[in-house]
Amino acid sequence: MSQTRDDTDDASINDLERAAGQMLVVGFEGDGDEPPRPVREALEEGRIGGVILFERNVQSLDQLVALNESIHELAADHDVPPFVGVDQEGGRVQRIHEGVTEIPSMREVGREGDIRATADLSETIATELRALGFNLNFAPVLDVDTHPDNPVIGTRALGRDPDFVADAGGAYLYGHNFAGVIPCGKHFPGHGHTERDSHHELPVVERSLDQLQAIEWPPFEAAIGADIPMIMMGHLMVPALDDEHVAPFSPTILDEYLRVRLGFDGVVASDDLEMSAVADRYTIEEMIDRSLPVTLDLLLICHSTDMWQRAFDRLVERGRDDEDCRDRILESARRVRRLKRDFLGHQPHPWSCTDDWRERLGGGSFEV
Repeated sequence: MSQTRDDTDDASINDLERAAGQMLVVGFEGDGDEPPRPVREALEEGRIGGVILFERNVQSLDQLVALNESIHELAADHDVPPFVGVDQEGGRVQRIHEGVTEIPSMREVGREGDIRATADLSETIATELRALGFNLNFAPVLDVDTHPDNPVIGTRALGRDPDFVADAGGAYLYGHNFAGVIPCGKHFPGHGHTERDSHHELPVVERSLDQLQAIEWPPFEAAIGADIPMIMMGHLMVPALDDEHVAPFSPTILDEYLRVRLGFDGVVASDDLEMSAVADRYTIEEMIDRSLPVTLDLLLICHSTDMWQRAFDRLVERGRDDEDCRDRILESARRVRRLKRDFLGHQPHPWSCTDDWRERLGGGSFEV
């Protein structure tokens, strides 16, 4: 690392703080019409780049629309909009139920083998999300369902055949792109062949490089070829590639393989940094330190206010003290801002033209 930046002026510190904020997407407790005070202040000041909502944040559709409108308005003075994200996959991972389409599991969708129906369902999901004020969906799952005892993927995957998952995943991207919601493919380098749930412990993917290339990676390669804008890293150990670093902190997995060999130049997100796979091993400061040597752009912290505030402070501290760290933070912020401008900058707020949004959403069941 290079020398300390003792001569950093106030303007560049402000630039650094805003850049560090773009790297953070946070969750919070509560189902009111606006976020809690720490989140409100951080959105106004540019210390976070967006939020992710869960079922715990949803009381009703009217309340949800008011909450999302508040989030957008709090960040309205910044040069790019905030991410307003959700995990609306379908099946057992569907955060919003009232008044929207009840989505079958992706396993059910995949079993039909109908690529057009997959694209239509994706467009339906994204259209509803956009009408409610979301602009980012952490879906599709691009993992291949190859392990019968996998406790966390299973029915969330589109199938067991890599080529089919690649085709169906591409159709899913088309539907979201058409409706104007950012999709995020997950969980690279592939969470399908594990026996452990990264929410609770660190999974180990016992695959050779040849197996990863033949089974786990075709859906990600196809998505990259289709210009997927965001990919999420799984909290996984892959000894065949790197027996020292968890995937999101691995220069081999993230930079050498995902960035260089697979050619992905979009936004790379972590999974929730409060999941036990990483949180039981590292403090948030240690996770920030491990993220800066690699090109990890977006850090998800889905529950604790204290943790995302400490993450922000650590990013700024490292950026002020070390020029290489500062450059990395600015690089990630540029990628995030580019995505927001390219994908979201031209769009009006969803509710500005949707007085009849409840009727248009309709609700119901999607039949494949």
